[in-house]
Amino acid sequence: MRIKVLVPLASGFEEIEAVSIIDVLRRAEIEVIVASLNKKMLVKGANGISIEADVEVKDINADELDMIVLPGGWDGTHALADDKNVQNILREMDAKGKNIGAICAAPFALNKAGVLKEKYTCYPSVEEEIRKEGYMGDKTMVVEDANVMTSRGPATAICFALEIVKKLQGEESSNAIKSELLANYCN
Repeated sequence: MRIKVLVPLASGFEEIEAVSIIDVLRRAEIEVIVASLNKKMLVKGANGISIEADVEVKDINADELDMIVLPGGWDGTHALADDKNVQNILREMDAKGKNIGAICAAPFALNKAGVLKEKYTCYPSVEEEIRKEGYMGDKTMVVEDANVMTSRGPATAICFALEIVKKLQGEESSNAIKSELLANYCN
């Protein structure tokens, strides 16, 4: 059975993060489902780049997912934090111990769902909207605490995606893609 990861996109998402996650996971032959928050399937990012979603998030069955990963971007993050379908999927997956990821501002949406664990990282200054306790800052590009992985921002997106591949498919798969991408700067 193929590994399935949901990447929900909301208007104002950070394009580098979304594309890096989708691309790296697909290179690892992980099925990535890109979902929009509504019927508008072409979702416009923070810098005017649009990505076409595969489905609406309301049609997603969390039981069929292995992981959900939220890209950042303030407007997109706030929309994900306010979307009842995304929030329900996050809570449902956390209750079952399934993997959850968020980068940049998106840990804010995890916090709103009550699934963000003690240790986390995010884009600098966003921790003030979440909480300062447990914030790991720039100590590492990716923080993993229980079933939740977080990362800092656009420049850490490839490393974050490689850590997701490592978690879902193992170090060998992650290292092969890391080499292919010339991403030796990732831990």
